[in-house]
Amino acid sequence: MLFRSKIDGKMPNPYLKNSRNSLEGQLFPATYTFATGTARSVALQSMVKKFESEAKKLGLDRGYGKYSAYQVLTVASMVQIEGDPGDYAKVAAVIYNRLKIGMPLQLNSTVQYAANLRGRIFLSTKATQIASPYNTYRNIGLPPTPISNPGSAAIEAALKPESNDFLYFITVKPGDTRFTKNYSEFGAWAIEYNKNLAAGKFK
Repeated sequence: MLFRSKIDGKMPNPYLKNSRNSLEGQLFPATYTFATGTARSVALQSMVKKFESEAKKLGLDRGYGKYSAYQVLTVASMVQIEGDPGDYAKVAAVIYNRLKIGMPLQLNSTVQYAANLRGRIFLSTKATQIASPYNTYRNIGLPPTPISNPGSAAIEAALKPESNDFLYFITVKPGDTRFTKNYSEFGAWAIEYNKNLAAGKFK
């Protein structure tokens, strides 16, 4: 989870400085080749350098609106997990729309990160009550660090979110993610999601 422990006796330096000195979100996902015997700290620093290069290409350093580069990266890390590539810009918009009105993000991905439940489809009500700064059901605002290492598409979506007024989204079944500003409509879709989950459509 939080990537800040010393590796091979050295602490790789994050490109985007943060209060937790965390590398989370700054290890760019790509294919790397290292010689046998390469120290892990050196390998990780190469991944940070790749992230730095891609961040500059995308304009991440400028941030988005009132959000700093690190905050945008945190948004991108949630977008990466929560949406399919074709929906990234919509998911980013939902996140920003909720932040704008002070509404909890209530994203399962952040709770899964906090509870080490990544990869689970279903999230229990009990799990959403855990005491963690990453629990966006209990806390308003962004989690303290990114929760994944987003690729270029997710970062770009966080920098260029779709212009809409959506506040809710749910993947009713694989390949079918729906967006709305209406909670009643979202609730009806949630019932459909539960039926599909019980029917095994998410396996």
